[in-house]
Amino acid sequence: VQLQASGGGLVQAGGSLRLSCATSGLTFSGYSMGWFRQAPGLEREFVAGISWSGTMTSYADSVKGRFTISRDNAKATVYLQMNSLKPEDTAVYTCAASHHPYRAALNPTDVASWGQGTLVTVSS
Repeated sequence: VQLQASGGGLVQAGGSLRLSCATSGLTFSGYSMGWFRQAPGLEREFVAGISWSGTMTSYADSVKGRFTISRDNAKATVYLQMNSLKPEDTAVYTCAASHHPYRAALNPTDVASWGQGTLVTVSS
């Protein structure tokens, strides 16, 4: 199983980035997917999740209204559109696959497979 995240980078506050996570080796439509992030010195936190069909989504309060998670089951890829970025969004973002396909709000214990992280840096 591989989860390959991309799209991170350096952006000014107020800007946008789109993260992608391409997967292989799993039956993508059988998994809910999520994004977590970890800032230096802080614990990993849930950012957004989406059920297997895309009909249910969940967001951390800190990103509601600014971030949008989506998925393309035909491409086995999940996306995170991040708008109105703030310096406090700076973190390593990691995608995750959960074996609870109907669950959108994910805990780390729900995760079956983790991707590698992609760094997002938001300058003020």
